[in-house]
Amino acid sequence: MDDRWTTNRRPTDDRTTTDGRLRRLQLLRRRLLLLLLLLLLLLLLLLLLLLLLPLLLLLLLQLPLLLLLLLLLLLLLLLLLLLLLLLLLLPLLLLLLLLLLLLLLLLLILLLLLLLLRQLLLLLLLVLLLLLLLLLLLLLLLLLLLLLLQLLRLPL
Repeated sequence: MDDRWTTNRRPTDDRTTTDGRLRRLQLLRRRLLLLLLLLLLLLLLLLLLLLLLPLLLLLLLQLPLLLLLLLLLLLLLLLLLLLLLLLLLLPLLLLLLLLLLLLLLLLLILLLLLLLLRQLLLLLLLVLLLLLLLLLLLLLLLLLLLLLLQLLRLPL
């Protein structure tokens, strides 16, 4: 009897079975979520530093306006990075909220450019910036909560 067809079989590779692929996808998704969680925590720490320093307003008033604009642009870049990372993981409504927040920041930068010479309104804009930072902090806390819930739902 010819046993060629039964003894010559390859051992099944974990990468070619559907269970193995699913396991690898879940592991990759879990790693991505953990990386995103770490990035969100770093961003939260940065925002908390910006919000909890009581001398921030005085410091910003003494800084030149160009430095203030650079700070706003840095914040905008951080938000863009966050938006790119969340693009695959979060529902559309949350992404729209983040886009709205980015547009608000752009508007704030444009207002600062327009009101370059008006010092009284600069204080108002700085207060608006602090409120915007607080809003971003709350949004990031919500995102952290959602990510933790997604991580808890994933199988080990």
